[in-house]
Parts: sequence; structure tokens; C-alpha cells
Amino acid sequence: MLELIKNTKIDFLGKRKFAFIFSGILSIIGIIAIVQIANGRANLGIDFAGGTAIQLKFEKSINLHEVRKVLEDGGVKDFDLQDLPTVNKILIRAKKTEQQLGQISDSITGIINQRLPANKYVVDSTTIIGPKVGGKLRADAAKAIAFAIVGILIYIAIRFKFNFAVGATIATCHDVLAVLGVFYLLGREINLILVTALLTIAGYSLTDTVVVFDRIRENLRMKVKESTETVMNVSINEVLSRTIVTSFTVLLTSLALFFFGGEVIHDFALAMIMGVIIGTYSSIFVASPIVLLWGGKRPFARK
Repeated sequence: MLELIKNTKIDFLGKRKFAFIFSGILSIIGIIAIVQIANGRANLGIDFAGGTAIQLKFEKSINLHEVRKVLEDGGVKDFDLQDLPTVNKILIRAKKTEQQLGQISDSITGIINQRLPANKYVVDSTTIIGPKVGGKLRADAAKAIAFAIVGILIYIAIRFKFNFAVGATIATCHDVLAVLGVFYLLGREINLILVTALLTIAGYSLTDTVVVFDRIRENLRMKVKESTETVMNVSINEVLSRTIVTSFTVLLTSLALFFFGGEVIHDFALAMIMGVIIGTYSSIFVASPIVLLWGGKRPFARK
């Protein structure tokens, strides 16, 4: 594999105190975001807050940007658009309060009738998501993330040792909390697309962490005369080039999605960009130091 960096001797574990302070701040922000989401005080999408989804089928092809401008000029706020260009369909999802749920559908169709009279359409379907359904979806999303993290704990415990499992699990939780916290601070919408991105980030972070752990385990077996901290630092430096190349490749893909993927997956791509950067950082500065502090002995050393 391409080696961008060779023969580094960086003392990563020596900087763990500063890393723990930085990671602690990110995690606290993420916890605050979870509390606010649970109380319904964040910028929740219609999946979680409730709203109306309307699917329209037009006679002619329709431009998504044109529909967005028409609705914005007509006073409609907090909505998402998704198009199906092969069948001339558009899905409009508008976030509204419980009192407005019955009115938003008529408002949207009235605006389109008035401002796009040349392109006739029919209403394929109208779906109303009430606050109770949104609350259930929030709970289900939290369960999905929790089950994924528990699965990671079990997998790493079986493949390595329990202290490695603790390090990987805390690092994964840290990544999820950090991205969620940044989204909350930026005022971005919290929806099921973000939950999908968080689960993807958890999987990526775990893969990156396992590569580092594999090298640490191998070196702990071979370099029996050196201290555990020294061996772990050497191991991280040995896979540093691989980590950077892999992360940079995923980052380029995420950047392409962010700039050219369209409005629908814009937030997903943004979450992935942050997740790749934070996940790479946590594999080095969070997971490995926790393994060292949890059980600084040599679990794989041969007698």
C-alpha cells in the first residue's frame, strides 16, 4: 500500500491527557444534544417531530430547485424535497406542529397550483406523522444505535480481550456523540438520515480501530522486553500511513457527495466528513490510550 509517511516516531500515548480533555468536551456536547433531542428541543426532522409527507405526480418533468423556490416564496418553511425523475414524481415533507398538520397539505397544493399552473399534477399520497409517532421513531433510533454499540463490545471482546473491547466501545460512542453534538450546535436537522450516517460512522470507526488493535496485539506478542506503552506507540506509528490513506480515500468520497450529491444527501455527507475525521482521531487518541489505562499488562505476551 502507498506509504505517505514512513518511519515516524510520534509519542501518541504521551499526548493522551490533552486528547482526553478534548474528547471529553466533545462527548459532553453530544450528551447535551441527546438530552435536548429527548425533550424535543432540538431541530428535529418530521421523522421525529411530526409533519406531513405529500407525493405529487406531474404530467411533465419538474425541476426540484424550481419547486423549492416556489414553496419558499409561498411562505412554506421547514420542508424537504425528494424527486423521482423517471416518473415525474416529487415527495414533499413539511415539518409542522400538531395544530397545523391538517392545514399544510392544502397550503402546499394551493401554492403549486397558483405558481406552476402549466404543469398539471395529481396527489399520489398524503401521510401525516403525528408527534406520538415521531417519539416512537426517536426511541427506535436510540435503540438501533445502542444495539450496534453493544454488538461492537461483544465482537471486540471475543476477537481480542475485554480491555480492548472497552477501548473500542468508548471510542465508537465518542464518535457518535461528537458528530451528534456538532450537528446540534450547528442547528442542523436531526432526522433518520443522520441516524443512518451515525451507524455508518460507528462501523467505519470500528474498522479503523481494529486495524490498530491487530498491530498492537501482534507487537505485544513479539516485543516482550519493551514496555506496553512503547509497543503501542510503535504499533500506531507502523499503521499510521495506512490509516491516513484509507481515511483520506473515504474523505474524498464524502466530499464529492457533499458538493455534488444534491440536497437530499447533503446532511449525510456532512456527517460522514466529520465522522471520518473524528473516527480516525479516536482510533489513535481515544481507543488505544483507554486500552493502556484499563489493563496496562501484556494480555498477549507469551511466557
